[in-house]
Amino acid sequence: MESLSDALGNWRKLSFAQRAENKTKQLLDDPLVQRLRASYPELDDRTIKINMNRLYQYVTEHRNCSNCPGLERCPNDFEGHYTMLSVETVGDTTYLHDRKVSCKKLIAKQSQDAIRNRIRSFYIDNTALTHGYSTDEIVDIDPERVEAVGAILKYIRRTQAEGLQKEGLYLVGPFGTGKTFLMCYMLYQLAKSGQSGAIVYMPDFVEDLKSMFSEPQRMKETIDLLKETDLLVFDDIGAENLSPWVRDHVMGAILNYRMNRKPTFFTSNHEPEELEKHFSFTSKDGDEEYKGQRIMDRIRPFVEVVVVNGTNKRGKAGA
Repeated sequence: MESLSDALGNWRKLSFAQRAENKTKQLLDDPLVQRLRASYPELDDRTIKINMNRLYQYVTEHRNCSNCPGLERCPNDFEGHYTMLSVETVGDTTYLHDRKVSCKKLIAKQSQDAIRNRIRSFYIDNTALTHGYSTDEIVDIDPERVEAVGAILKYIRRTQAEGLQKEGLYLVGPFGTGKTFLMCYMLYQLAKSGQSGAIVYMPDFVEDLKSMFSEPQRMKETIDLLKETDLLVFDDIGAENLSPWVRDHVMGAILNYRMNRKPTFFTSNHEPEELEKHFSFTSKDGDEEYKGQRIMDRIRPFVEVVVVNGTNKRGKAGA
């Protein structure tokens, strides 16, 4: 007579086998597996049987993707990836191969990261560099600057169609009208086309240069980056506390290298004529008119002046 322990053991085995059979049937009846078998008639029962783990992974991960909780909470084995299957027949043997494929959310994130990595900012709030505003949004923020927005959009389209230009833009207007924001928008849009860019807030940059005297390698790397980047923006130029060394050996060197090679952009509260006076006077050497003119000779012929009208939006989000 069968002992109780043997009977329980047989019941457990039967129960487990039954559960496994039910799971297998459920898996094979899944629409994904059905479509796979319809696409590959050579996928026989033997191949299916020895690849049950691959099929389970395939179905599970596709189900997870259909109910995606977001990239940061991806439940799949590899974040942002799902399993794809392919079938290969060699001689009389059929093989089922699996591979990991990036999902749309991961591809979009990688694309955004690549865009952001093409842009360097020095002492600038990154908000406008990391958010893709629409054309309507940048107009709606302030309709008074519609002409300036039109000039920016025209420049973006021309660069996208023809490649990197030799001339840049000089945005001039009162405080808080969104000149920096428009330049950040331009950098972001052109970064999507593969252009690298840098934006430098001049007052802080000039002050930081003083600390770089003790770090000559850092200074060289910074100046080289500003020389070589595809698109360079000097933000709030004319507001810095200028020294002869910064004017002649930093600004002069960068502008001299870039002219006729790569476009340089400026935002300022000063008209170009006023900026020339600013460059002509330093706290150390006083008035040096010819040196101010020399710098402006590297700016004026290589920019289109764009007036940015509007109301002061300092402190407002997305300005």
